[in-house]
Amino acid sequence: MSLAQLDVAVADGGALHQDADIAAIGERASRLGVEIADIVGIIDDMGRLGHRQLETLMGVVREAEATGRTNARLAASMEETRASAAGTRATLSASADTVARTLDGAVANLQTLSEDVIGFGASLEKVTETIKLVREASASINEIARETQLVALNASIEAARLGDAGKGFAVIGKAVKALADQIGSAAKQNEASLAALQGTLAELNQTSKSSAATAEAAIAASGEASEATRTIQSLVAAVEELADSIESMADPVQQNIAATDEVRAQLSELATMARDGDVKLTAAGRRSQAILDISEDFILYIAGTGIETPDTPLIEICRHKAGEIAALFEEAVDHGRISMAELFDEEYRPIPGTDPAQVMARFTAFTDRVLPQVQEPVLAMDPRIVFCAALDRNGYLPTHNLVYSRPQGDDPVWNAANCRNRRIFSDRTGLGAGRNTRPFLLQTYRRDMGGGNFALMKDLSAPIAVKGRHWGGLRIGYKV
Repeated sequence: MSLAQLDVAVADGGALHQDADIAAIGERASRLGVEIADIVGIIDDMGRLGHRQLETLMGVVREAEATGRTNARLAASMEETRASAAGTRATLSASADTVARTLDGAVANLQTLSEDVIGFGASLEKVTETIKLVREASASINEIARETQLVALNASIEAARLGDAGKGFAVIGKAVKALADQIGSAAKQNEASLAALQGTLAELNQTSKSSAATAEAAIAASGEASEATRTIQSLVAAVEELADSIESMADPVQQNIAATDEVRAQLSELATMARDGDVKLTAAGRRSQAILDISEDFILYIAGTGIETPDTPLIEICRHKAGEIAALFEEAVDHGRISMAELFDEEYRPIPGTDPAQVMARFTAFTDRVLPQVQEPVLAMDPRIVFCAALDRNGYLPTHNLVYSRPQGDDPVWNAANCRNRRIFSDRTGLGAGRNTRPFLLQTYRRDMGGGNFALMKDLSAPIAVKGRHWGGLRIGYKV
């Protein structure tokens, strides 16, 4: 071998070695991008978790503050209740003493009155007996008066028979008769008076008996009043116990207020720390996202140099299939199967009852007819490929692969993983793929499979333009 040939061989070997080194750099950059994407996802999860924790903690702080206010109101209410109970205790105690003294005097007076009424009734009975004796004596006087009148009559008869000799008897007879008449008249008047007095005494006796019954009832009522006095005194004792209990509760309430204030202060400190952590996590998320952007730009730069990397075959497939879809769309527009207005429709109509939400556009039925013939074969072109689907510039994916286009069921988690067609993916990766106008875009992301499950993937996309107007892009997702 000549020196010139040797130089060429060495140069060729160096070039091959350099290409191998660059390819190794591309592969390492690709792996680095994957790791950075995973870290970004974790930081994003931590940010959301921290934000939820902050919201929860702020809710706890608000509840603690509400509890503090409630405790303060409770303490004020207890103080008012304690003062009211003390006043009630003093008032009831004084009232009970007054009522007891008054009732004791009233009971004594009622008992004396009752005894006097009962004694008066006994005296009336004695008077009635005396009147009875007087009436009997009056009856005897009437009898004497009648007999005296008979004597006077006999004296008059005898005087008439004797003539002048009997004139003395006649005078005596007249006098005796006059006396008998006066006695009879007085006896009759006395009888009438005694009868009236006896009637009055009978009424008075009846009234006395009623008064005695009333007095006995008053004595019984006095006993009940005495029992009521004892009840009032028991009530006073119960109020005193209540006041003592309220006073004994005051210290624990104050201790609870102090403890609540301490907890609230600690919670506020925790909330401040959580808020600072949330701010730092947000900043970390932005910085990590910037690092991810740099990593993706670096991978894009390496791929754009023409150096073969593990992603190169898929980049070619994506760009080629995006061109096929653009050609299908333009042909359909040229032959009137769809208009440009319909193809670029952005008035997405919700499909009722879907979860996650699905929508329809005026071009959805058209893409359902033409896209599967391009998208489905791509799944078999590389074992790493998981899906291939076109979406418009707003992230709306009308027609997915058949395996991800099943009818929705009742489980939103299952729907999220298996019913991915007719959905709008407005996340960073989805919008990036739909709005990218560069020859291709390679992103690394965590695919949300529903139920908190994620799959770390690469997302390769190429723009789709129709009649020079950017419609969206074709996405190929594949395993890292």
